Amino acid sequence: MTHLMINVTDFVIVGPYTLRITFDNGGERTINFAPMLAGYYYAPLRELDFFNQVRLDPEVHTLVWPNGADFDPATLYHWDQEEGVELAQRAAYWRKPSEGREQPEVEIGRGPKKKRPDPALQPTALRAG
Repeated sequence: MTHLMINVTDFVIVGPYTLRITFDNGGERTINFAPMLAGYYYAPLRELDFFNQVRLDPEVHTLVWPNGADFDPATLYHWDQEEGVELAQRAAYWRKPSEGREQPEVEIGRGPKKKRPDPALQPTALRAG
C-alpha cells in the first residue's frame, strides 16, 4: 500500500472545531474535529480559543497547533473515508480512563507505545541507585 503524498495549502475556520482544508491537488475537505479531541495532544484543543490557534506549517505542509498536535495531510484528505472514522474510534477509547482499565498510549499512525516498567515494581536488584 502506498502512502498518498499530498500537502495542505490553505484552511479556513468555518465553525466551532470545523475547518475547510484545501490541498495541493485542488481537493477540499470540511472536517469537524470535535469527535476526536481527546488524548494527550488533542484534548487541549477542546478549548475553542486554543483550537483556533491552528496554523499551516510551511515545512511539513499540514495543520499544527502550539502544543505540537498535528495531522498527516493524507489522513486529512481521506478523513471522510476510513481515516476519520478510525481516529474518532480511537478518540472515544482515549476518553475512557475512568472506567478502570489502563489505556495504551497511542500515537496517530504508529499504534500503541510500549510502556516503561514502573521502577517501584521492579526487583530491588534491578533498581538504579
